[in-house]
Amino acid sequence: MSPPVFLADDLDDAHHVFVLVVEGVAVMLQTVSWIAISLGVLTALVIAADERSHPQGMQIMNVVWPVTGLYFPVIGGWLYRAVGRPLVTHAHGAMAQEARWKSILLSATHCGAGCVIGDIVAVALFGSNFAIEFALAYLFGIAFQYIPIRAMRDISPATALWEAVKADTLSLVAFEVGMFGWMAVARFWLLHEAAAPSSIAFWFMMQIGMIAGFATTYPANWLLVKWGVKSGM
Repeated sequence: MSPPVFLADDLDDAHHVFVLVVEGVAVMLQTVSWIAISLGVLTALVIAADERSHPQGMQIMNVVWPVTGLYFPVIGGWLYRAVGRPLVTHAHGAMAQEARWKSILLSATHCGAGCVIGDIVAVALFGSNFAIEFALAYLFGIAFQYIPIRAMRDISPATALWEAVKADTLSLVAFEVGMFGWMAVARFWLLHEAAAPSSIAFWFMMQIGMIAGFATTYPANWLLVKWGVKSGM
């Protein structure tokens, strides 16, 4: 028995409304993605421009702060002004004594910047692949720790590398767990066909994932400082 005509018409209307809603959400996601990514790039550029006249005492932080602004639009700029800029005139140790959360925040941004660069390079060169992203994020993260250790301490390269691995492995893994957790949700439940790196929505999801990674690496850095594995910055 065929369904009544009015029921078939109602189903068609409901399907049409559903399609319009899905298309509207997709357009809104594209718009929000462009705004968020543009604000991230603008925040990074503003921080980098300010650093030209107010360079950080620890050189690697001149890279860390713009990268932080890239995935923390606007908020990254505020953090730089509140925490990063005072380091131009105050030593890192003095800042650490003034407020422990600021010291751990610096460690978290430092760790996060290496991961972010590694993840972006991995996706740009090899596409979205968690294994490759993790490998490059870990390598860049360790490099970000190794460089200041070598600059500040009179130790051999091998010893400096071991100190970097010991100090940052847990925090790097914590960052990637947070980011990959969010990206798995985005890839398999939210984006579907828009989950390719060619989509601006993909990079917006990456931006959110990096914020999630920061949220998971902050407590890891707090524990590492508490245990004496690493010192706050």
